[in-house]
Amino acid sequence: MRPRSAGLPRSRGLADERQGRDRMNLRAITVAGLCLALAACTTTGTSGNGVEARWNGQQAGAFFAKFGPPTSDSTDGNDTLYSWRGGYKTRTIPAVYETLSDGKRGKLKTPARREYASCSVQLRVSQDYVIRSVRIVSDRPGINGGKTYCEEFLGES
Repeated sequence: MRPRSAGLPRSRGLADERQGRDRMNLRAITVAGLCLALAACTTTGTSGNGVEARWNGQQAGAFFAKFGPPTSDSTDGNDTLYSWRGGYKTRTIPAVYETLSDGKRGKLKTPARREYASCSVQLRVSQDYVIRSVRIVSDRPGINGGKTYCEEFLGES
């Protein structure tokens, strides 16, 4: 047997080196697997409006069959962006009066008016024709602080 030199580290045996490499390989494979699993996950987040809540994840064909064809389209990577406009409607906004303490109507605050409403949205659609997001481009506020016109028109089931 050879004497060990003082101060020099003892070399590992061949079995110890293999075991160390196997552990490192296992760690690398585990990290790679976790990265792939996380990359495969998609988050939808919370929907920002009633239209997105209703149509996200639905077939674009069902949307266009119900509301009419898009006005234009363009590609964005693997997705297609469709612009749609519709829901043309003239609605009457009632007059608003002061309410007196005895329950009667007081002075006129805002007169009745006619409003021309329409809705314009942009749909992001995947290659398999599923709606991924809905962005409202133009809209009208709801009457008395309610849903917007697009939410009323497109958000219904």
